[in-house]
Amino acid sequence: MNDALLNALRKLRLSGLIQSLEVRLHEAQSHQLNHAEFLELVLQDELAIRSDRLLKRRVKVAAFRELKTLDSFDWSFNPTIPKKQIHDLASCRFIRETRDVLLLGPPGVGKSFLCQAIGYQAIKAGFVVLYRSIFDVVRDFLHDEVLGAEDKLLAKYLKPDLLIIDDMGMKQLPRRSGECLFEIVMRRYETRSTVMTSNRPLEDWGKLLGDVPSATAILDRFLHHAEIIKITGRSYRLRNQTAKDADEPAESKAAKAPPGSTEVGPSSKAAKAPPGSEEPPESSKTAKAPIAAPKRADKVAKGQTDASK
Repeated sequence: MNDALLNALRKLRLSGLIQSLEVRLHEAQSHQLNHAEFLELVLQDELAIRSDRLLKRRVKVAAFRELKTLDSFDWSFNPTIPKKQIHDLASCRFIRETRDVLLLGPPGVGKSFLCQAIGYQAIKAGFVVLYRSIFDVVRDFLHDEVLGAEDKLLAKYLKPDLLIIDDMGMKQLPRRSGECLFEIVMRRYETRSTVMTSNRPLEDWGKLLGDVPSATAILDRFLHHAEIIKITGRSYRLRNQTAKDADEPAESKAAKAPPGSTEVGPSSKAAKAPPGSEEPPESSKTAKAPIAAPKRADKVAKGQTDASK
């Protein structure tokens, strides 16, 4: 590749084409490709590079807590999770229809995992996504309220095609949290899609926000076009620990008995024997006499001696 061509590609910002051009030139010669076929190949390379970079940028902007994919989710752990419904959400049809989603369930059942995996699928489908916990949302607004940048921050929450608000219900929120959340939900209502997760029933939201009217107004708009998915079961995070406990040997469980426990393991008798000794047979246990026995034996022996005299 000559310098003039290289400089031209750099000015046009065709970095993907620069990376693959040498390979494509050799391929064109060996396969006798015509000009149109060669041009199509190098343009596909450039588009692939740009698509990959765009995906990485959007994942970074989304600010996921962790990058999750549905392929890595352990569906067998909790068969009650509606797999078909989750995959339907991952198709992003609900985003195109500007509908909302609410994932309800106790802590640890996989709500955060699933909502982030759905968010990643949305990015791959070309949508802009923003992931925030409810604590991040409140902190952002209360901080920018002091700095006078509320309008700019609100635009950040209104722009994404999909907004994910996670961890609703973990603890009571600060004052004016209801107003912040209501502003977001109201502005996005029927224009953009929102996914929320909560481990508390809806009737507790007024108490969590410290503002019953705001909670009522939020739910009125959010639930109007929302798809509610309730998840029950054990903690997904502790699934490996549960399996580990099930495979633990009986000896190690006995060793964990609390102080003062009367439970004795099978090997506890042998452990009391001194080194090098052998466990006596069952019959020897009956041969043990009380402490006073030697004295009676001495008296009998003395009586025999006197009689012989």
